[in-house]
Amino acid sequence: MTIWVDADGCPKVIKAILFRAAERTGIPLILVANHYLQTPSLHNIQTLRVASGFDVADTEIVKRVAGGDLVITSDIPLAAEVIEKGAFALMPRGEFFTWENVQARLDMRDFMDTMRAGGVDTGGLPAFSSSDRREFANSLDRYLVNQGAFSIT
Repeated sequence: MTIWVDADGCPKVIKAILFRAAERTGIPLILVANHYLQTPSLHNIQTLRVASGFDVADTEIVKRVAGGDLVITSDIPLAAEVIEKGAFALMPRGEFFTWENVQARLDMRDFMDTMRAGGVDTGGLPAFSSSDRREFANSLDRYLVNQGAFSIT
């Protein structure tokens, strides 16, 4: 099992939680980004630098992810693709993407894109909070404890 991180947009506080988990468990952690990333010097933490461009990191993750792996991302299309490959996708705010919610999220994303194209100010996500960080840490811990028999309900 490997943890993959869509690292270009991943909050630093989430990366710090992932670094501690990788150190504690020894599970491979690979951060994929189109820029240099500083990581702890641990044998199981790696970075994979990809070319700049639209969805280049996402494409690389999809190419390499395997069933049972965990992908940390807020990118809905990436989550849909890794779920299709039998992997799990966890948002930095602590919620798992599922077959049930990923299509609804894709539909909402497309709707909001249409609204913005029409000139409507749709706002954005609220600021990342300490409860988001706590929820992520709890979801990650549940996943790591139950790796072999993990299911999303």
